[in-house]
Amino acid sequence: MVIKTLGVKNSEMPSILIIYTGGTIGMREDPETHTLAPMKFTHIQNEIPELSKLGIDVSATAFNPPIDSSDMRPTIWGRIARTIRQNYQKYNGFVILHGTDTMAYTASALSFMFENLDKPVILTGSQLPIGVMRTDGKENLVTAVELAAASRNGRAIVPEVCIYFNSRLFRGNRTTKEDSEKFSAFMSHNYPILARAGVDIVYSYDRINYANNKGILKVNTNISDNVIILRMFPGINRQYFEHALNLPGLKGVVLESYGSGNVPTHRWLLNTIRRAIKQGIIFLNVTQCSGGRVQMGQYMTSYELLNAGVISGKDITVEAAITKLMFLLGQDLSTEEVKTHLQRSLSGEITE
Repeated sequence: MVIKTLGVKNSEMPSILIIYTGGTIGMREDPETHTLAPMKFTHIQNEIPELSKLGIDVSATAFNPPIDSSDMRPTIWGRIARTIRQNYQKYNGFVILHGTDTMAYTASALSFMFENLDKPVILTGSQLPIGVMRTDGKENLVTAVELAAASRNGRAIVPEVCIYFNSRLFRGNRTTKEDSEKFSAFMSHNYPILARAGVDIVYSYDRINYANNKGILKVNTNISDNVIILRMFPGINRQYFEHALNLPGLKGVVLESYGSGNVPTHRWLLNTIRRAIKQGIIFLNVTQCSGGRVQMGQYMTSYELLNAGVISGKDITVEAAITKLMFLLGQDLSTEEVKTHLQRSLSGEITE
């Protein structure tokens, strides 16, 4: 990938690499179909001359062609992670421009792929294209660059994978997209924001993950896609449920249950789950609710899941649950080791 310096390079300034993958922020309306289609990064650059006035050495690289976030997949997560690894020593931080639809999935996946991360990796984008008069893209991008460059006592203030959107900085693997129309598209229900941007940027230092022993950055892009998400609903069809669990090569299931971890009491459903677990399939129980957590054993239905060997996802998001399961299944781990790691916080994704 070609890296282009935006402005004059200055070794005394903090340096940031923008990685443009695609998304609404770089789209333009087709005059014939009136649909939005991705444009090259130069289109974004021309719309935000403010980037050259930040006192930050900003460079950029772009995926060619740009990727609609609906087409995001594990191979592209790996490509993003490798781009950061290849340039890790050259920059103080990284900003990833990404479509909003799957941004929380990408942020979660990257948080598991990076070990010993001590620099900011901030994903951002917009609800309106950068060339539209009322776009939210300018503020999102400019502030994301500032956040990625921010340091205190020679140390990055936020050395995590984050999402910045509409004045709020979130831990990436705690975030979910909640609204397709408002500028405040993202929410973190079970973990407080890391910073808020107003007249000043106010950081919540006690909420930021500062690991004691960082060491050398390690990047592991091995991912298994032999996973599914099964969402409970009233009247769930037995044939559908059993067929889903008989998919060839299936290794893991994120079970979206009711409330604090409950499922219907149908004997066939519980027996099907038990058989699948005996065959080595791992079940991770997450709640359908926006906030709150799974508390298996609080009600009889979740107690039976617990006895069957289903793992509690605690207060994890669906996005973090599926990407964590994909990541762990991609490692050289036994089934029991995967289950153990699912119950531990790897990158601040659950409250232990």
